[in-house]
Amino acid sequence: MSDPSAESPGQSETPRTGYGVIQDYLKTLDSSPGVYRMLDHESRVLYVGKARNLRARVSNYTRPGHTPRIEKMISQTTRMMFLTTRTETEALLLEQNLIKQLKPKYNVLLRDDKSFPNILVGKNHAYPQLKKHRGARKEKGSYFGPFASASAVNRTLNQLQKAFLLRNCSDTMFENRTRPCLQYQIKRCSGPCVGLISHDDYSDSVRDAERFLAGRSTKIQEELGAQMMAASEAMEYERAAALRDRIKALTQVQSAQGINPRGVAEADIIGLHLENGLACVQVFFIRANQNWGNQDFYPRVADDMSAAEVMEAFIGQFYDNKDVPRQLILSDDIENADLMAAALGDKAGRKVEILIPQRGEKTELVASAVRNARESLARRMAESATQAKLLRGIADAFGLEGPPNRIEVYDNSHIQGTNAVGGMIVMGPEGFMKNAYRKFNIKDGETIAGDDFGMMKAVLNRRFSRLLKEDPDRQKGMWPDLLLIDGGAGQVSAVAEIMEEHGVQDIPMIGVAKGVDRDHGKEEFYRPGENAFALQRNDPVLYFIQRMRDEAHRFAIGTHRAKRAKSLVANPLDEIPGVGARRKKALLTHFGSAKAVSRANLSDLKAVDGVSDALAETIYNYFQVR
Repeated sequence: MSDPSAESPGQSETPRTGYGVIQDYLKTLDSSPGVYRMLDHESRVLYVGKARNLRARVSNYTRPGHTPRIEKMISQTTRMMFLTTRTETEALLLEQNLIKQLKPKYNVLLRDDKSFPNILVGKNHAYPQLKKHRGARKEKGSYFGPFASASAVNRTLNQLQKAFLLRNCSDTMFENRTRPCLQYQIKRCSGPCVGLISHDDYSDSVRDAERFLAGRSTKIQEELGAQMMAASEAMEYERAAALRDRIKALTQVQSAQGINPRGVAEADIIGLHLENGLACVQVFFIRANQNWGNQDFYPRVADDMSAAEVMEAFIGQFYDNKDVPRQLILSDDIENADLMAAALGDKAGRKVEILIPQRGEKTELVASAVRNARESLARRMAESATQAKLLRGIADAFGLEGPPNRIEVYDNSHIQGTNAVGGMIVMGPEGFMKNAYRKFNIKDGETIAGDDFGMMKAVLNRRFSRLLKEDPDRQKGMWPDLLLIDGGAGQVSAVAEIMEEHGVQDIPMIGVAKGVDRDHGKEEFYRPGENAFALQRNDPVLYFIQRMRDEAHRFAIGTHRAKRAKSLVANPLDEIPGVGARRKKALLTHFGSAKAVSRANLSDLKAVDGVSDALAETIYNYFQVR
């Protein structure tokens, strides 16, 4: 009798996995430093690791005695990929880049793609502007940061304007003022736009602001105090009062920052707390001896990961796209501290220290970061438990096979069909997934103006066309388990039609309509081909759905308003081929406004510097056609 487990001719062989596969690679590996990847039978990356000696590191996986997580990873490995580097430092940097790019299942993964705001003192103008800045540092000027949040920056900017009276208006507004604006009236600007302060005095204020942000605040306050006393003795009481208010503003900036360490000039304080297979990392940003806020992060970890492993992975991934301070003060040691310091130093172009303090002020700072991490994780765990219960309630209420991991909620916004946009928000086990939100600009001609059903079809058509192209096998976690549509039977029918066209009919969808009197609590729910139904007014699931729908509504309206505001200030010159920023400025300078340009005759257009005869005809014909 033949072996029933033997494969018949024509059947594909089961891919080899595990220790034997890894053992085969040892025959060709040498002792070079580099990065290795472990892949499964579908070529998905399971793990990315670095090695000082690739052969020695990979040979560790051929011996038993690993944790259950590593054993499982080895059992799923069907092949490996290798990339050698010149140094172990290069291997470390490459490893962290690949982890962020590939998001392997068995690595520590920091889900963080945001940048932090800074304060910028611009230097592109004779009278520098003080403003918030986020993103690449392309603009000329002095940057101070990072701040942990936009609110921390705004709070600091608010007080700095009171203290130093620097402008925050745009250059265009500055150039076109004929009298001081409200900022001057409320004593937050010195009025340089209309010559109410000399250039030298304004430059002194800019210098003082930069000195304050660089940590020399005590010196500035002493100087302002001396000036206040001198003004008082000279009976210049109004000036003395103004100086008093500036000193008070500086004091408020410092008090709002909380902990302001004397012995730490520039560092990130990083505290880690692990509990029940979850992790929270708390980072305090210390710059110029001032605390510029803190932020918590929740990297993906496994039960058997050590604090050293999590901390090292966090540091490598966190500073992949962020500026590195001179010191990192950690709550937990890492295995390759010298290597990590060298890698970060190469990136920063200067020395970077990694410290694990044992006593003194730095120990107190780390203890504070760890305490905040522990408290933040406790709050998150409580919220996750509530969230899980609500998702189970969703499954029960709508007859789903199980709690959804990804709910997509869709809404449209427009005014009589103009500036139409669609918005998609996403809810998951950890709450709103804001990095997954999407906006859809509905173009003129794509639908009939004001056709809500057509707009919803356009949005869902675009969404699922892209899903089928980018993730046809549904392996990347991008596909929803439930669709919530803001609307009734008509919208649901429109969406069902689009889904059928794409051959996607296994994703449940629910329409949410306001119901009787369009009142909260009287919502009606619609499914394709079924009668409307409702939930109990006091059902927590109903409140949960209202919250998601309101968030979708907020996001769609905000997107619509931004689009409408942009259209209101749009300049018709921007639409003319051949008219760039320089020629646009020349035209506006010559004629005063776009409306005057539209009324100009051909000879006047030809007289503008930088406008050729051919371009003048293009501009003239453009407005004649309109």
